[in-house]
Formats: sequence, C-alpha cells, structure tokens
Amino acid sequence: MMIAVVGCSFRDTPIQLRERLAFDPATLERTLDEIAQRFQCEAIILNTCNRVEIYLGWEGDRPEPDCNQLVKLLAEVHNLQPEVIAPHLYQYLGEAAVRHLLRVASGLDSLILGEGQIAGQVREAYEKARLRQCLGPVLNSLFQHALRTAKRVRTETAITRGKVSVSSAAVAFVCQVFSRFDDKIVLVIGAGKMGVLTLRSLRTLSPKQILVTNRSWDKALAVANSCGGTAVPWEQLDEVLALADIVLSTTGAPEPVVTVARYQKILARRTRGSLVILDIAVPRDFDPSIHDGDRTCLFNIDDLNRIRDQTLEERRKHLVPAEALVEEQTRVMLQEWTRRRNGPVIKRLTQDFELKRQAVEGQLLTRLNGRLSEGEKKYIQGAFRLLQNQILHGPIRALAEESNRVQTLGARHTLHDAVCKLFQLQE
Repeated sequence: MMIAVVGCSFRDTPIQLRERLAFDPATLERTLDEIAQRFQCEAIILNTCNRVEIYLGWEGDRPEPDCNQLVKLLAEVHNLQPEVIAPHLYQYLGEAAVRHLLRVASGLDSLILGEGQIAGQVREAYEKARLRQCLGPVLNSLFQHALRTAKRVRTETAITRGKVSVSSAAVAFVCQVFSRFDDKIVLVIGAGKMGVLTLRSLRTLSPKQILVTNRSWDKALAVANSCGGTAVPWEQLDEVLALADIVLSTTGAPEPVVTVARYQKILARRTRGSLVILDIAVPRDFDPSIHDGDRTCLFNIDDLNRIRDQTLEERRKHLVPAEALVEEQTRVMLQEWTRRRNGPVIKRLTQDFELKRQAVEGQLLTRLNGRLSEGEKKYIQGAFRLLQNQILHGPIRALAEESNRVQTLGARHTLHDAVCKLFQLQE
C-alpha cells in the first residue's frame, strides 16, 4: 500500500495563487474522475480557503504515479502553466504523507493552531470522493484513521480550547458580562466585513433583537436582512444607543463617532443595565474614556486581539502532546498496513509448504506401502509436520515482528519481498 499527496497551503503559496487553484464543486468532481482514470488509483481532493491538496492511494508493488504529471493536470484544470505553480507545491510520499494528513486533520498545520473546522472539511472531502467511487482500501482506511486521530487530539489535549478569532473573543467578552441574552438588544453600527463576521458569532447567542444602522440606508438594510434584524436610520443613532445592551461598531470613520460629551447625553437617557460596546473599528468609533467598567464596558480591537493572542499562546503549550499523539497514530497506521500486507504472505507460505509436505509424504508412504504399521505412518507424518513448522517458524516470526515495527511505507526490498522471492510465492 502506498499514498502520495501534492498540494499547497497558506504557508508557502500566496492567496492570489491559492484562489486560482481552488476548485468549485463541479470542477472538483470532474478532476476526481480524471485522476482516478488517468492514474488508475484512489483519489481525494481537500479544498479549503487555506489549502488545496490531492491525495493518491494505491495497492501492490506497481510504480508510484508520477507526481509531475499530477502537477501538469492541476495546471491544466485551472488554465495555468505548470512552471507557475510547481515552485509553490509540496509533495509527500508514504510515511510523510500519512503524518501530514494526520497533522492537517488535527489542526496542527492550520493558520489558527488547533482550529476544529478542518476536521469537518477533511470528512467532507472524504465523503465527496466516496460518492464519486474514487476510494479504495488505502485512502478509506487512512482518512478514517485521520479523523479518529483528530478526535483524540481534540479530546485528549487542550490544543483546541479557547477563542482564537476576533469574533469569538467578542462573544467571550459579552458572556463575561451577561448570563442570558434572550432579553438583550444588539445594535450594529456600520457594515464592515469584520463587523459582519462578529455579528454572526453574536447571533449564536440568540438575542431578543438586532438593530442595524449605517450612513448608507441600503447597506443597513442589507446587513439587517442578512441577520434577521431591523434597519434603523443613521439619524436615530443616539436613540437606539440608549436602548441597546450590546453594541458592535465598525464604521471606518476617520474620527470618533461617539465622543464623551455625546455619550454622556445618551447615558442620561438609558434605563437599562450595563452596556457592552465592542468597538472593532480602526480608527476607533467610541472615545476610549467612556469606559467605566460598570455601566459602560468598552472593548476595542486591541483588547480582542490580546485575548486571541493569549489563547494561541496557551494552545502552543499543548502542541508537544498533540504532536506526540499524531506521531503515535502515524506508527499505528503504518503497522496496520504492514500487518495487512504480511498476513496474506504468511497464509500463502503456510499453504505452499503444506501442499509440498503432503506431496513428499504421500510419495514416501506409497513406496513403503505394506511395510509400515499405522503407528509408524503416524510417526513419519508427525516428523514431516515438525520439520515444516521448524522451517516456517523463522520466516513467519520475522514477518510478524516486522508488522510490529515502524516501516517506511512503500519501501523497496522489504522482508515481505525477500520472503516472496526466496520461497517463490506468487502475488
């Protein structure tokens, strides 16, 4: 059994090229079919915003597929020149490919260390290949093992714990202030990309109401419609600030939208409890001096980034045990494949010797027919079986021990090959 992977990721490929190498659903399906047909092997394509990888798997001792031809196919599919993409692609074979997939699925090779979304993307890639009938025993067992390993990394280490994005850190801040959200009003000021992403996270808290205001009424309507909220005219900003419990602000204005003097007037009109303001605009939308830690809790983008960085630093402390678990499971996968490869050889070796023993034993007993008692016949048969077992003991034990050692997947001239050649066993 053998596997190979050719791909690129955020580590060494600029986003402009990754965008051109990304697959849409229809192209991905066509490419899977083309790879399986052209290379006569199993295939899976892992396609995410941070990586594009093609996994190949095959059985037997046939030559490995030419990865350079796979690079040409990838270039052909995306209307690119091979020499343009080749410098940005990595290739892994055998054991290195196994280890790479296990690290990817476990979030150890992600832009955000320990992120859990990648495991779902690996499963999705596996399911797509299965539906296209591009799987076989090699990639089927490998990807299932990778997903089990990813689950163990998540449950047995702390590398996935904590919030590691601005939006998730914002939710963590809000949850420190409020214990319930079904009675809370969220106000969104502006319609920046980061604000929309953070709003998606805040929606998971199921607030009572979401209000959206923007200098552009069309943009306010668009954001409100996307989140099930209500658009509010920009001129009513002070009014809705007095009603809100949580404010998400991301206008991109060159100067503060809400000054201290303006906010003091708004605060005098408020009848609700504490107000949490998530000011993720740069420059900031709210004057930082309005924060008092009681009635008004103001957090800016630096506060959220600090929480994210602290969480990532904490995750890095758990990288060593996570890597150790991946290394252990890489060995488990290789040992399992070695056992599966050597099992049939042991069976054929035993059957071959059994047939030869019976043939020689039968010829001898036929020539000595009538000269031996039943006890003597049984003694001769037992002696032949003992000799057979003694001859086979060494090769079978060596093959079994090889199954318990880490082997280089796909290595030439293994003990398996030596036994087949010495005893002239047919594959």
